[in-house]
Amino acid sequence: MKLWKKFSALFLALVMVLALAIPAGATETEQDLTGHIVILHTNDVHGAIGEYAKVAALKQAYQAAGAYVLLADAGDFIQGDPTVSASQGKTAIELMNLAGYDVAAPGNHEFDYGYPNLKTLAGEADFPILAANVRYDNAAALGDQTTFTTTDGKKIGIFGLDTPETATKAHPDKIKGVSFLAAQEMFDCAQAQVDALKADGCDYIICLGHLGIDAESTGNRSIDLLEKVTGIDVFIDGHSHSTLEEIKEATNGTGKVGDTVLTSTGTKLANVGMVDISPDGTISTSSLATSELTVTPDAKVAARAEEIQKEIDADYGTVFAKTEVALDGEKANVRTGETNLGDLIADAMLWQAGLLDEGVDAAVTNGGGIRASIAAGDITKKDINTVLPFGNTLYVVKVTGAELLEALEASTYCTPEAIGGFPQVAGIEFTVNTGAQFDTKELYPGSTYGKPASINRVMIQTVGGEAFNPEETYTIVTNDFMGAGGDTYYAFKAASSGYDSGVPLDEVVMDYITSELKGVVSQAQYGETDNRIHTISYNDVKAGDWYANAVNYVTLTGLMNGTGDGFSPNLAINRGMMVTVLYRMAGSPEVTAENPFTDVPADTWYTDAVIWASENDITAGTSETTFSPTNSLTREQLATFFYRFADFENPDPIEITGDLTGFTDADQVASYATDAMKWAIGEGLISGTTETTLSPKATATRAQVATILMRYTAE
Repeated sequence: MKLWKKFSALFLALVMVLALAIPAGATETEQDLTGHIVILHTNDVHGAIGEYAKVAALKQAYQAAGAYVLLADAGDFIQGDPTVSASQGKTAIELMNLAGYDVAAPGNHEFDYGYPNLKTLAGEADFPILAANVRYDNAAALGDQTTFTTTDGKKIGIFGLDTPETATKAHPDKIKGVSFLAAQEMFDCAQAQVDALKADGCDYIICLGHLGIDAESTGNRSIDLLEKVTGIDVFIDGHSHSTLEEIKEATNGTGKVGDTVLTSTGTKLANVGMVDISPDGTISTSSLATSELTVTPDAKVAARAEEIQKEIDADYGTVFAKTEVALDGEKANVRTGETNLGDLIADAMLWQAGLLDEGVDAAVTNGGGIRASIAAGDITKKDINTVLPFGNTLYVVKVTGAELLEALEASTYCTPEAIGGFPQVAGIEFTVNTGAQFDTKELYPGSTYGKPASINRVMIQTVGGEAFNPEETYTIVTNDFMGAGGDTYYAFKAASSGYDSGVPLDEVVMDYITSELKGVVSQAQYGETDNRIHTISYNDVKAGDWYANAVNYVTLTGLMNGTGDGFSPNLAINRGMMVTVLYRMAGSPEVTAENPFTDVPADTWYTDAVIWASENDITAGTSETTFSPTNSLTREQLATFFYRFADFENPDPIEITGDLTGFTDADQVASYATDAMKWAIGEGLISGTTETTLSPKATATRAQVATILMRYTAE
């Protein structure tokens, strides 16, 4: 008995449920929970139907213990796996009815199959689906709130909210007429719901909100709302797939924002959340791992789930190919960078467009549309459908280079933070500078995403194998969701030309694997990513700067590094830096010669480079015994270093074709540097500081060196 006294009533209840393995339908238990209100909750189930039988049994067990029990879901229950998506959610509603759900809020994915479909499902549900901030033709699209009364007269008010991101995360063409109150309008809506429920005499007010805590949702997150809205006792969250531990981490370990308890329980029914309201009004939360529950699964729910699974396996379970490598579709990866599965899907899209004779230059698809990974081994239709569950089709759009830049800038605005719009591509090579600030002054129409006011972060190197031209018109194959302006791709919707091919994306991927890859996704082709997407991070370089492409080039090739958080483009380059760059270009060979310079210590980052440069007559130092590594270079000295390096690289004498006579300050070029300046001008490596001046004595900057390096080494 001493041990039991150390635990709260809530933990006692949990111990009894788990340890005593109360069977579904039991009417008695040794633990009396009379007077407790228990709210079991799920979110982002995404088709994990095999666990619904345990959820049902858990509800029954707590009821048998005497608690007043509600079972709630915070959205994204009709999509994610063929067991629910093949029926467009009907099987999910059927199982939730059997499991005894009392209330739910829609997630963004409840709109994947269109608003009319959701309305039909809501009519088939034995529980209300609530979203107070969702409107249809200026009227309520769904229910907004409901109340429950316990056996001892306590009144519980529940209202729902859905993420405003649904406006662009759902296919825009499938939700025409539907709008989502966002930011302050949503906050005001929520406060009105709270006030109405209080006026109705509710003792406890619960919000089922599919808002999440992801950084990309900033301004519309649960934690944002709870800083503005008062009177909510418990906010049960979804959307960001956050566990209870992650919620606590986001709330400084408290699990609360203001006076409101915030909770969530991950995804795929890995856990069932539990809110316990004790008779004295104390509210506590916990997360129960479904794998550790010892309740006997509800037989009726389990039988129907198994039946649905068998139907799907029979249709989708046939092996049609294999992969030698694990294909990465993890949410955290496909929304932040290039993955091999993203490459495969984009390649398939580009291949199919070629078969359709579309003359397509490149493919772009959104990382948020890739919903799962594929393990090495056999590939089934179910695997592909789980990866691509939305029924998307190929969409062909013509955009200018400037519009393509806008789309990529918008879709990477928060990278390296995750964003569903992150582009997986084929036929495009581009770089995102995550250190540059995204510049926006307005939102896209009907969207929570900002329109770029300038291009600061993205540099496109090539499209269709050719150098990028912002004035060129490119034909891009994407998916119909993006073609309609989904996620951040309003630029595609606004393009002058675009049409839906009607070819299903999942079938495209399967056909590509069977036809083009001969049934095998090989290690050779997809063992690694294809280096189509690069990231750099400099806070002092913007995409529009004249040196931006050069800085990107020298960074990716490893010829130059940054200086802390930036590149310091306007910083003078010194002699030590310069020989180090040339040494890297030579492949950093082993140095065997003696160090001839007294001012070059034996263990600096530039020591080997200086010795190598001296040994190969690239430098003679500033005297017989000094190199002066920290001295800044002039433009004529910079040209001389490159000239001598070119002579070192070429077995034949290098040709000097340049002419300095057009420059009014040509007479200021030192005699030792004249040939070097002529050569650099002739090779197009150096240009004047104006049309008529060379400024040979001016200090050379890191940006100038990066530019010369790119011109000298780029093919």
